[in-house]
Amino acid sequence: MSITLRALAAFGLAFACATAGAQSVLRIGMTAADIPATTSQPDSGFEGNRFTGITLFDGLTQWDLSSADKPSVIVPGLATEWAADAKDRTKWIFKLRKGAKFHDGSDVNADAIVFNFEKVLKKDAPHYDARLVAQTTPRMPTVTGARKIDDYTVEVQTSEPDSFVPINLSNLFIASPTAWAKTKSWAEFAKAPVGSGPWKFVRLVPRERLEMEKYAGYWDAKRVPKTDRVVLIPMPDSSTRVNALLSGQVDWIEAAPGDSIAQLKSRGMQITSNPYPHTWPWQFSFVPEHPTADVRVRQAMNLAIDRDAIVALLGGFAAPAKGAVPPGHPWWGNPKFDIKYDPAAARKLLAEAGYGPGKPVKVKVQISQSGSGQMLPLPMNELIQQQMKAVGIEIEFDVLVWEALFNNWRIGAKDPKSNGAHAINVSFATQDPFFAFARFYDSRMVSPRSVNWGWIQDPEFDKLVAASRSSFEAKERDAALGRLHARAVEQAAFLFVVHDTGPRALSPKVQGFVQAKNWFQDLTPISMK
Repeated sequence: MSITLRALAAFGLAFACATAGAQSVLRIGMTAADIPATTSQPDSGFEGNRFTGITLFDGLTQWDLSSADKPSVIVPGLATEWAADAKDRTKWIFKLRKGAKFHDGSDVNADAIVFNFEKVLKKDAPHYDARLVAQTTPRMPTVTGARKIDDYTVEVQTSEPDSFVPINLSNLFIASPTAWAKTKSWAEFAKAPVGSGPWKFVRLVPRERLEMEKYAGYWDAKRVPKTDRVVLIPMPDSSTRVNALLSGQVDWIEAAPGDSIAQLKSRGMQITSNPYPHTWPWQFSFVPEHPTADVRVRQAMNLAIDRDAIVALLGGFAAPAKGAVPPGHPWWGNPKFDIKYDPAAARKLLAEAGYGPGKPVKVKVQISQSGSGQMLPLPMNELIQQQMKAVGIEIEFDVLVWEALFNNWRIGAKDPKSNGAHAINVSFATQDPFFAFARFYDSRMVSPRSVNWGWIQDPEFDKLVAASRSSFEAKERDAALGRLHARAVEQAAFLFVVHDTGPRALSPKVQGFVQAKNWFQDLTPISMK
């Protein structure tokens, strides 16, 4: 029996004895190998934000996750309204919600908000912590500070005009300064974290489980949880997750593998999925001495893979990708390079680049075993490896645990810790323009500022990113983003593979779940039958 299953068996018996007949409990099998950080700024990618970010904490802004049909939009969180200063677009004014309380009873006010900006931006502040910075500032790189105007008004400063700020700030989670002051250590705070979110911390056992209970005093009465407790259990192996669901040890599993769907359905499990803005690619290195620095090689690799076969491998729970967003999306643009399966055209491009039967392209790719949004990375990458070999591209994999891969994503292709990799396989959400585009193509977004992993240093990309960030009208911004996306496709900056549909498997006991068209999901409407 694996360590995870042994822990589950022991935990299941103890927890059942403690709570039988007393509370409704939702148990979730995550894809991460450990519980994401509870320091208020989660690690483990956006799976961390999903499970220990938006549950325990709130941001000034947040995503509306209430609809399975409409695209998610940013809505008020701890701020009720905001606007850029018309005279100085580097300043934003946020009006705060009155009456919101942290789980310890202290007020969510301007002092608390400024405290949380300082924890990642003010290096001489006693509560500043570089570990929190790594999880936060790459997601809001233009934000430079915040100041209190009055008890319920805050001014946020940026280094340049940036229309993405309200979206970016959904990633800054607001922790209780009162709770931090008791230990003056984020490591200690993480052992009993205090936010203002719909769920309260109960207990954490690293690598085994996190228990949370509903916060009855949550400021949004419509989102007070309908389930008493949630238990998060790390399960990076997909077969372990399936077996745990079938045996009744968990009620919900993330990333249900396609080859298990029929069995799960036959046992009465619910299968949910929904096309949403999330893509699974390889990000290429543009470092001059790397083979992927040649656009012909990158384009050839995009023509070498049969995306329909990869969708079939996933049981149909994916869609072929022709870019970061699909055709018809407001940010699609009009790219001149058509991404499709064309092995003959791939071989022709490789020949033009100086490769052939006696001289294959050799590409090293860092991938993960599992993890946040990574779907089924090992079988997917092995199939891509076979398809690439058929056109004369030899792929070598450097397989890492998800958390290590995610950390390597931040250091960039030039860093020795990247082990000479020419590409990295990290999936990402495309629901907002910063996460979909700006952080990858802006020359200033190289490590440590953000995740321009490939060290793209291209004036045309810089110009297009700047145009999109400085556009404060929706139509104008969409047009600028379309031009940026078109260039990304034409340059084959990524190996665009598939878009995720987020398959999950739920016990028939789970009621009321609405799978939003978003990477994040709301656990508050769920009840247990």
